[in-house]
Amino acid sequence: MKPPGAAISALLEGRHADPFSLLGPHEGPAGTFARAVLPGAETVEVFSLKGAKLGKLEQVDPRGLFEGKLRGKPKPVQYRCSANGHEWWVTDPYSFGPVLGPMDDFLIAEGTHFRLFDKLGAHRIEHQGVQGVHFAVWAPNASLVRLVGDFNDWDPARHPMRRRADIGVWEIFIPDIGLGRAYKFHITGPDGTVLPLKADPYAFAAELRPSTASLTAQPGKGEWGDSAHRDYWAKADPRREPMAIYEVHPGSWQRDETGWFLSWDELAERLIPYVTDMGFTHIEFLPVAEHPYDPSWGYQTTGLYAPSARFGDAAGFARFVDGAHRAGVSVLVDWVPAHFPTDAHGLAHFDGTALYEHEDPRLGFHPDWNTAIYNFGRREVAAFLINNALFWAEKYHIDGLRVDAVASMLYRDYSRKAGEWIPNAEGGRENWEAVEFLRAMNRALYGTHAGVITIAEESTAWPGVTLPAFDDGPRSNLGFGFKWNMGFMHDTLQYMARDPIHRRHHHDEITFGLMYAFSENFVLPLSHDEVVHGKGSLLNKMSGDEWQKFATLRAYYGLMWGYPGKKLLFMGQEFAQLREWSEARALDWELCDAAPHAGVQALVRDLNRIYTGKAALHARDCEAEGFEWLVADDAQASVFAWLRKAPGAPPIAVVSNFTPQVHDSYRLPLPHDGVWREVLNSDAAIYGGSGQGNMGIVTARAGAAQVVLPPLATVMFEFEG
Repeated sequence: MKPPGAAISALLEGRHADPFSLLGPHEGPAGTFARAVLPGAETVEVFSLKGAKLGKLEQVDPRGLFEGKLRGKPKPVQYRCSANGHEWWVTDPYSFGPVLGPMDDFLIAEGTHFRLFDKLGAHRIEHQGVQGVHFAVWAPNASLVRLVGDFNDWDPARHPMRRRADIGVWEIFIPDIGLGRAYKFHITGPDGTVLPLKADPYAFAAELRPSTASLTAQPGKGEWGDSAHRDYWAKADPRREPMAIYEVHPGSWQRDETGWFLSWDELAERLIPYVTDMGFTHIEFLPVAEHPYDPSWGYQTTGLYAPSARFGDAAGFARFVDGAHRAGVSVLVDWVPAHFPTDAHGLAHFDGTALYEHEDPRLGFHPDWNTAIYNFGRREVAAFLINNALFWAEKYHIDGLRVDAVASMLYRDYSRKAGEWIPNAEGGRENWEAVEFLRAMNRALYGTHAGVITIAEESTAWPGVTLPAFDDGPRSNLGFGFKWNMGFMHDTLQYMARDPIHRRHHHDEITFGLMYAFSENFVLPLSHDEVVHGKGSLLNKMSGDEWQKFATLRAYYGLMWGYPGKKLLFMGQEFAQLREWSEARALDWELCDAAPHAGVQALVRDLNRIYTGKAALHARDCEAEGFEWLVADDAQASVFAWLRKAPGAPPIAVVSNFTPQVHDSYRLPLPHDGVWREVLNSDAAIYGGSGQGNMGIVTARAGAAQVVLPPLATVMFEFEG
């Protein structure tokens, strides 16, 4: 039965919502009948995929519509087209059945499909005996979704997609195309409005900005050589392992000779040896996922599944991770599930409705960043994000996610005034939908990827950030492995900025943090956030003249590496970068040729060696049994001293003097009589200090030793017996 003219017109104009009902081969009363849209063709012959001729089609509309009867049952076919002496072949996408199945429908509808990155997006597959790419996108409120790309001249009339009505997913298999093809989705909203072309939320690669098309790509890499590294961490308790994290913005650590970004392979050649030489155990990258705007540093992400094209192909990032693992270095990435930018090609009003975000700006708009907030209570949105966490762990072997802006997710009134937010069902400010998403994400990741950790950037006193998110436990427990200790960063930097003569009045800025140091599993962060937007570099936050600034910074690092908690230092601060950081330029590496900067760099290298090599400094980072005060109340001398210890390891005394005066006979309480070896002195001449010290050892008698405390310095003594 011939369809009405209105249906044909809608098809040719790209308005028909069910193109598979009209196009391709169909069985009818008179046998198999085929219909195809083949613009530019004059004659069309039909063949099976094995080359058997099945018939020919006649043009019935000058806009390229062909129809005709075929021999045999309906099956995938290909057309031999000709015009003006030229010939080309087209395999008919409308002659293939769907790729997704009933189980996919069930799990997607339920929000429990944890292999969405295998199903949605663009995947090169073999389907019904033909190689091609399967495209699938979630757009439940769209009235029509069409695939456009460089393979169909970006013509929306060529490839309208099949709608799976139960779950709102649209799909199509395009035969005979492969990797590296650019594409987008042409979406008509429920009210008939045609939206700006949308990039694929699940795309594995994207064009280099300012272009915004998605690219067909294969995520990760084929062969990996990191099994030893992954096996080790799968069996380890990360709380009791050394973690010295080097935080890196990949676009500005170094640049090439033209000022352009280094590729992942070039970064691997330079960054991995540098990190191993400096003794860091982990690299943490600012977001590596695709983002349109360089000054966002990646925190306004438009392609959560795509490593940024700024640094080469997606496989390059996998090669970097593999190389780091072979060198014994773990790789963490910053991950941004809190919000997303409203760029027209992105997730904003993706299908013509508030799909990934909330419609009400009191729930769905972030005033700090002018971004949209994910609708965490929508199961498909939560599944999109949880799958992304699983994706990075599986496809790129990342060792952990540092989750950005967790505090903004936990509270409905975050950065909002009265009347600008909506209380929860209980009348409170907690965002329980976001809480449950974070709990589910941590359960999924820890439950399927042994050795992978999550770290929360959480700046409030939310209880249980690093407590397990068991179903039968408190619903506030988030299940993270670690939490950034923002209080440590704030209080200690405030103390270091004070004139030494005033520090005696602010002694608690150092001691207070030890009151809660074991309430969570903490990372001590001196991150990128502290050295941008007019805040200056860490060196320039220190008080005093130039010598005192360098000495105070060295003493501060010594205190931090001796303080309980894992360590994080942003790139450039290991050699006392003078200027504050800018994403638009490389670090000032020439400073390493100057003695004071080289001295700080040498100190950080030695601090990492001591921290990672001595269990007393790391094996009880997160447990109170690993810490004991020796001197907590000597505000007058601005001296702090404590003991770090671990079972079976010699204890280490950490002592800091934050005055410019030498204490040349300071009575230091020590728990064991005998020899204590000076294993670190931030005032050593090789670091740029004055060279004051203890000639390598001190001896404790009757529970104390007389020690030299150099000016503005931290010293460490290890018990020898």
